[in-house]
Amino acid sequence: MSDTPAQAQKRVLIFIVAYNAETTITSVLDRIPASLRRPGVEVLIIDDSSKDRTFATGLKHEDREGDFRVTILRNPENQRYGGNQKLGYRYAIDNGFDIVALVHGDGQYAPEKLPDLIEPFIKGEADAVFGSRMLRKQDALAGGMPLYKWIGNQVLTSFENFVLGTKLSEFHSGYRLYSVAALKKLPFERNANDFHFDTDIIIQLHFAGMRIVELPIPTFYGDEICRVNGIKYAWDCCKAVVRAKLHSKNLLYDRKFDVGPVEETYDLKLGYDSSHERAIKSVKPGARVLDIGCGRGYVAELMAEKAAQVTGLDQYSPDKGGKPNVEYRKWDIEAEPVPVDISDYDQIFMLDIIEHLKDPEVFMEMLREKAIHKRPEIILTTANIAFFVTRFMLFFGQFNYGRKGILDRTHTRLFTWRSLRELFEQTGYNVLEMRGIPAPFPKVVGNGVVGKIIMAINGFLCRIPIIRSLFNYQIYVRAQARPTVPNILEQTISSSEKLREEIRQQAA
Repeated sequence: MSDTPAQAQKRVLIFIVAYNAETTITSVLDRIPASLRRPGVEVLIIDDSSKDRTFATGLKHEDREGDFRVTILRNPENQRYGGNQKLGYRYAIDNGFDIVALVHGDGQYAPEKLPDLIEPFIKGEADAVFGSRMLRKQDALAGGMPLYKWIGNQVLTSFENFVLGTKLSEFHSGYRLYSVAALKKLPFERNANDFHFDTDIIIQLHFAGMRIVELPIPTFYGDEICRVNGIKYAWDCCKAVVRAKLHSKNLLYDRKFDVGPVEETYDLKLGYDSSHERAIKSVKPGARVLDIGCGRGYVAELMAEKAAQVTGLDQYSPDKGGKPNVEYRKWDIEAEPVPVDISDYDQIFMLDIIEHLKDPEVFMEMLREKAIHKRPEIILTTANIAFFVTRFMLFFGQFNYGRKGILDRTHTRLFTWRSLRELFEQTGYNVLEMRGIPAPFPKVVGNGVVGKIIMAINGFLCRIPIIRSLFNYQIYVRAQARPTVPNILEQTISSSEKLREEIRQQAA
């Protein structure tokens, strides 16, 4: 295809990864199409500490007068396939390129296809473009792909698509082009140095919501030496996608998959036993309700269907309620005094908020002290750190914070059933009720028959005293503040004054 004006304006880095490619590197360079032999296109070859004369051969092209610039580098120590890619992508970022195209030095992937693969970037349709041998599966066999690799490729890709919810025709092509702007947003330097680097970066692209375009490429298997241990590679890929899935469900945390914006608020959990369902059912008809940490106000709006008045407090709260009996006030809970009179409310809700506080004891004591004229009921929910999944992970040495869930990285205090009860008792509250809340399995498996059965089993286990701490995902507490000593003294003085007057009147 001919070069377009838009293509001519893009700076393209053709990045060739090479290991023992002395006999093939010249052919790969010669096969780069004429349309890419122009200013703005450069070639970077990184020799991964080859044992042959790859670097010396590449130097001949670096020194030769040509129609694009060639730079060859040699790693002093072998970085492996993934590690070598990291260096090339960092080079593309540091040198201001727009597109980086990964080409293999053994000639397995056709450089002739580069203009076609660049086109989706020019049209603004892609953040990554993969050359796929499996869009036309029979062509791969015709091109010499061994049958066992052809079957293995499809089986492994099917598994990866199933786990991640993607629809790629192939996870395992090494012919890839990336927008440098997209690479800047991905923590690719945390990826594996081995061959499953390619799987890691697909996961990152998927989690970041970036656009992957696949285009067909010819398959060519020559006399190149395969350096991939197929069994180990398949295991590494499967392990990566399973870890990524668990990370996405907040069951473990893997920093390299921590891409995309962090959610400030959580989705509503309705239609099954959850902290939100419990809270809404706990609202007393006609009550004045204070919702501390109300987020975007989704629960507060539902509380207002029963309550006389709902006030939501949060640094992210909306400015205006959807119902006339709902109001919101912005409040930095850690830095500002409480902006309302606690004694004006019948119920105070703190849903999944106490674990975010630096000093929850001080906060709970403050609430108790502010309730001078009335002792509102406190309804609180928090994660149970003793949940069996967390214990199981800890047994295997896994304890790190993530984006959401029990080990949300914004949590500063973690509680068990016992430690939460002790917090209430030690800060001057009577615990009226404590109950376990099952894990939100419907979020994972849906709220159909399977979800309902799992929830029923989890709910039953939550009610067995001996083992409930293992199966409570969250803990629900209703409590009421005991009067403070100043409160009691004030009441004692006041009642004594009344009694004194009564006695004097009777004596008179």
